[in-house]
Amino acid sequence: MNRLAQTALLFLLGATLLHAGTTDLYLRYVKSGLRPLVLLAGAVLIATAAATLWYERRRTTAAAHHHEPRISWLLTLPVFALILVAPPALGSYSAAHTGTALTKPLGFPDLPEGGGPLRLGVADYASRAVYDDGRSLRGRELKITGFVTLDRAGAPYLVRMGLNCCAADAQPVKIALTGDIPPVLRPDTWLEITGRYTPRRTKDPVNNGPIPYVEVTSARPVPTPHDPYDETWNT
Repeated sequence: MNRLAQTALLFLLGATLLHAGTTDLYLRYVKSGLRPLVLLAGAVLIATAAATLWYERRRTTAAAHHHEPRISWLLTLPVFALILVAPPALGSYSAAHTGTALTKPLGFPDLPEGGGPLRLGVADYASRAVYDDGRSLRGRELKITGFVTLDRAGAPYLVRMGLNCCAADAQPVKIALTGDIPPVLRPDTWLEITGRYTPRRTKDPVNNGPIPYVEVTSARPVPTPHDPYDETWNT
């Protein structure tokens, strides 16, 4: 790989990062708060490519035409992977093989008042149900969205994967379902469930972590959300 090819590779990688950062593609790899860093990295790589090209044109010695080891072409593989392969968000397989990552928050902010259904995240419901004994949830109609996973016995859970930084450290938070559950549930189907708090709990068969139940009164399939990862899971 000569210097000109290295420059082209840097430019291509930078352009790919800019493309990912200006679309939803980056959400498959990192949390949404890191978008500025993704864009900055892309801009730096493009600037580096431009500087390298300028420097290369100024070189007039024979050293300008030396070649790098052929193995350096392997550096192109991550670039083409980013361009050609958009991995799906982690789903039911990862959730079924990873224990719930529910942790106790520092506190519980007041929930909005009102007569309509209260929309909660999976982690918010789970933490309030387990660590606050559902005090703020009792008597409220709740709406929660997540994807379906099944344990080895076929018991259904509603799940969201949470990120600390990127998809490599994603961990699930799970809610067990009881009540008016649809007769057929497919793993990785996204559901919006309407239901009520119940004090019933179980333990995750993977890591023995606490999993609260929610009593389902209705459920409907919904499209995969814009950001499939629940970023507020560990706050």
